[in-house]
Amino acid sequence: MRAVIQRVSEAACKVDGNITGQIGIGFLVLLGIEDADTDEDLQWLAQKIVGLRVFGDENGLMNKALTDVDGNILLISQFTLFAQTKKGNRPSFIRAAKPDKAIPLYEKMIAVLETLSGKKIAAGIFGADMKISLLNDGPVTIIMDTKDKDNH
Repeated sequence: MRAVIQRVSEAACKVDGNITGQIGIGFLVLLGIEDADTDEDLQWLAQKIVGLRVFGDENGLMNKALTDVDGNILLISQFTLFAQTKKGNRPSFIRAAKPDKAIPLYEKMIAVLETLSGKKIAAGIFGADMKISLLNDGPVTIIMDTKDKDNH
């Protein structure tokens, strides 16, 4: 699994002009799922997202986690995070998991994040043409890949 985590002041997802998910302060998480991903990857990544300390404390240092600032998460599925661009100019998405594998993992990620954060997770619609708006705070953007978890 690969995640692009952006600290935001606000973020929203629209599908066909309708808001499917919207948050104030928190994280916009773009989540890519590949065929090799396991439940262990999901659990590790969810723990890292919820525990990530990138919100400012009283001294202006990035020292607070999502729960410390009463933040929320907007989770968006994004298979393009596994684009392979080595050959030519048209990316290949062969590593991205097909919907029959990706949808259950995406739905489980929502459930696990809700359990860990104690809050409802705002989300997009898997496979839909989504329009994402955000106000990146900082900007702070963190990229995590479960294949690198032994190096974290």
